[in-house]
Amino acid sequence: MVRMTVPALLSAPPTSPVAASYARLAEVFSGLRIEESAGDERLPRGAGWVGAEELAAGGSALDAFLAWDNAQVLRDYGTQARPDVVASFGLHRYAWPACLLVTVPWFLHRRVPRLPAANVSFQRALGRMAVRVEEFACLPGDPAAGLPGARVVADEEALRTEVRASLAEHFESILGGFGPRMKRGRRALWGMATDEIVEGLWYIGALLGEEERAMAELDLLLPGTTVTRKQHKPYAGSAGFRELTGSEGPDGAPRATRDRATCCFFYTLRPEDTCLTCPRTCDTERVRRLAATA
Repeated sequence: MVRMTVPALLSAPPTSPVAASYARLAEVFSGLRIEESAGDERLPRGAGWVGAEELAAGGSALDAFLAWDNAQVLRDYGTQARPDVVASFGLHRYAWPACLLVTVPWFLHRRVPRLPAANVSFQRALGRMAVRVEEFACLPGDPAAGLPGARVVADEEALRTEVRASLAEHFESILGGFGPRMKRGRRALWGMATDEIVEGLWYIGALLGEEERAMAELDLLLPGTTVTRKQHKPYAGSAGFRELTGSEGPDGAPRATRDRATCCFFYTLRPEDTCLTCPRTCDTERVRRLAATA
């Protein structure tokens, strides 16, 4: 039997602006560990690691990445999914954690790392990501403003602009790789990216005990007016949170829901088992499921 050696995880640089954010994320969400490289240290490759730029290239590395999703569908559901459905699953499983690389430091410490695809590596089976942060934005008065790569911006709205720009830079590359496999137009692809940004931080915000603040921040990051949507391209859609009547939580307040801008196509495998925020899932069904898991 051939044994494979898993590369050792990288340790955070001593002056990292995002290490505390990633450590806090690991405390509340054990399914993801994020490590940083220092300087010119090479990001992990092999033994299940894949570089984001390899996925963006859309070649053999993406073939291997999506083969995992295809095998998982066959194993768990006993059916062959369409190639575009497999690609949609694969994008979701990369994009959901990748968005947290940017949104969690912004949410927790008001720091926004720039992470082009070349600076990110992913090990899906182990729930690990490795990053190299060379530049980040922060607010005036932040103690990290004197660190290498810091760029001070004027205010909160300027920092939200940095969040949108950082994620757009990263996903412009990633969607270029996945897009042809998914057979969706540009608007639908960016709608999917929008959903991953919103639902990832919404979930983590709840784990942190700050769900309401997370929703408020996301509503400001991705507002729903026609004017702001035009200003915030390429994103398609908004955070769009709303109260779900009849789903009161333990405190008596209605729970929040939203309607995704896009569909992941899981219904093609199990039509009766849609996602909780899928446009295909009516509010009555959402209330029923929430009550069952309360």
